Amino acid sequence: MFPLVIDVPAEFSGKAIELVTQKKGDMLVMEPKGDLQHLEFDIPSRGLIGLRNNILTATAGNAIMTHRFREYGPFKGDITERMKGSLISKETGSATAFSIGKLQDRGRFFVSPGTELYKGQVIGENTRDNDLDVNVIKGKQLTNMRKSGSDAAIVIAPKIDFSLEESMEYIQANEYLEVTPSSLRMRKISYR
Repeated sequence: MFPLVIDVPAEFSGKAIELVTQKKGDMLVMEPKGDLQHLEFDIPSRGLIGLRNNILTATAGNAIMTHRFREYGPFKGDITERMKGSLISKETGSATAFSIGKLQDRGRFFVSPGTELYKGQVIGENTRDNDLDVNVIKGKQLTNMRKSGSDAAIVIAPKIDFSLEESMEYIQANEYLEVTPSSLRMRKISYR
């Protein structure tokens, strides 16, 4: 168990409490200290993974958070995972702007055009709760015939970059996190 202390402006205290309790934290103390709200919790170590970024986002960067290890405690139950599925590459090769542009309505991507991918790699987050195999390697079919207006510029949303901590929080039970000197990649444990 870790004692967790958060000092946050009063208008953000409710959101901070909600985020910590979702991670199996128990509130021990809530008291005003000047213009800040002083909150103390007991939280399991696995509940701390990813919590810092969520707290800073929810409080617009106004939270001060500290924690330290105190003792081993009993298992507090499962912590909820993300509710959305993964977009999985079903081919090995280099991602193309054409394919990513066509599949943007399916979800958010963690890769950009030109990124080398392999079969089974998690390359994005599905908008729905199921996993979806996608082919972002396929390029535009090149022919001699062109239609006017068909070669409009492809607008691609910027890829999502994860830190190591964010990646550890993001992966589900059936996914691995690969850590190399040059990249962090997620993949499905068993992929056909």
